[in-house]
Amino acid sequence: MPHFPHWMAALPGLRLALQAGLSLAAILAVWWLARWMGLGGDVRIRDADHAAELAGQTLCGFAPVAVSLDRARVGALLRDAQGRVLVLRRHGSHFVGRLLNSHSGVRLDRGSLIIATGEARFGTITLDLGSEAQVWAASLRRLETSAS
Repeated sequence: MPHFPHWMAALPGLRLALQAGLSLAAILAVWWLARWMGLGGDVRIRDADHAAELAGQTLCGFAPVAVSLDRARVGALLRDAQGRVLVLRRHGSHFVGRLLNSHSGVRLDRGSLIIATGEARFGTITLDLGSEAQVWAASLRRLETSAS
């Protein structure tokens, strides 16, 4: 607790108000600093080009020829010319991706694909792809036959 001059001891209400004001000023300063540094916020995939950039950062040399974005823009499916499929998902304020090697962890539920990579750290992701979900589900079934 800070040391206040003797005359302030006689004014406990003013002392409490000053402490509250200083606390509020410190909170606002931290909030402003976090905003200025670009911390937090609602990170989303902007468009197909942004998804391709994120895929290249995730897997060096991955150049997608097909991209489908989740409607909420928190995930995406990408395919390159070699037929490899990469799933991207938001992880905090960043994006992570994994190559899909088989169709075994993929389920179609109306306009959504539920993808479980089997990796505990990556988890399961539900991508709302709308009408593209059925097309991706059918094409992902070929992964299993090509991997065999």
